[in-house]
This record gives sequence, structure tokens and C-alpha cells, in this order.
Amino acid sequence: MYRCCIFDLDGTVINSIYALNRTINLMLERLGYAPVDEEHTKIFVGDGYKKFVERALIYSGDRQLSRLDKALQVYEEVFPKNCLYRIEAYEGMKELLEYLKGRGIKIAVLTNKAHAQAVENIETVYGKGFFDLITGERQGLKRKPDPAGALYTAKTLGVKPEECLYLGDTNTDMKTGIAAGMDTVGVTWGFRDRKELEAFKPRYIVDAPWEIRGILESV
Repeated sequence: MYRCCIFDLDGTVINSIYALNRTINLMLERLGYAPVDEEHTKIFVGDGYKKFVERALIYSGDRQLSRLDKALQVYEEVFPKNCLYRIEAYEGMKELLEYLKGRGIKIAVLTNKAHAQAVENIETVYGKGFFDLITGERQGLKRKPDPAGALYTAKTLGVKPEECLYLGDTNTDMKTGIAAGMDTVGVTWGFRDRKELEAFKPRYIVDAPWEIRGILESV
């Protein structure tokens, strides 16, 4: 029986592609580079903002990352002003989360996004206090795919790893959930495709939030 569902943020519970694409393009513009499209943005994200910036710079031609320090400085300046741009819940996600809460299943978010912005994103879309726990990138806690954050979430919420479903849309999430000893669910509505998720052999792969109800009702 599952007592907790731990969700990735970007590409899983919130569609933030417009905000991420806007932010990275503002940074690139400031440095004199051409914008990147949303499809490339989906590939660049998932491992924290520093890796996001690095990938965008390399794609733009700075293969030696000679302008990384400046790029990070600009990104840190523009991201807080744009992190809420057109963010929204994925279709069916609010209904799923309400269903989980109604069944007494704890719900949490674990993300490599900076903690303050993660909280702001979640509270903007779902309201304050909706999730039992939100954990973003912060000092003293290793970022995904290290399982530390997932295990911290389980411990804080008083559940065992084997009582958790870990849900995400990228290879980073698949590595995280599996390393934490949690039944891992790949979701295909986010930033990566089914082929990437299948390569890591998660317990489940779903195409829509309502399918998670089926998993919970079958165990």
C-alpha cells in the first residue's frame, strides 16, 4: 500500500516551460546569443539551474563555458522576475492531487529548482499548504539524482521508502526514485519522451494523471 506520492515539479505537477524558456532566452539575449526554442529548453532542464545554463551556453557556441560566470549572474537576476510566467497545472493534475488527499495519501514535491522559487511556483498554482512538503535545492541536501532528497521527504513525512511512489518526467527522476528504493513512475506529459523513461525501467509509465489512480487502486 502506498502512503505517499512524491512528485517532481517542472514537467510533472506544473507546466513551467514558458517561464523556463523565457528566462533562458532573456539570459542569452543579454549575452548576445540567439534564442532557443521550447523543445531544446525541455532537454536542457532537469538537473538544476547551473546545468541548465551550461547546456544553453554550449548549444549557443560557448563550448568552453568561458562566459559561464556572467551567464549565471544574469540568470540569477532574471529568473525570480520571470519564474511565474504562464505557469499552470497539467490537465487532470489538480483532480489527482485532490483524490490523493481524500484517500489520506501524503503528497510532496521534490525538485532541483531553488527552494524559494519552488515554493512560490507551487503556492501560485495550488495555494499555500496544499502539499504536505515542498523540497527544493538548498544547501546541505544533495540534488537529484542523488536519492537524499527523496529519502529526506519520506523520513519527514513518516513513511518508508517502499511505501512511496516517486513520479517524474526525466531520466534524473527515474534515477532518483530507483536509487531511493521507491516504486518509480515515469510521466510522459512533461519534458521528455517515453523512450528516455523506458531506458531506466521504472515500475510504471503513465500518459495521464488519472492513470495513477489505477495504480493506487490495484495494490
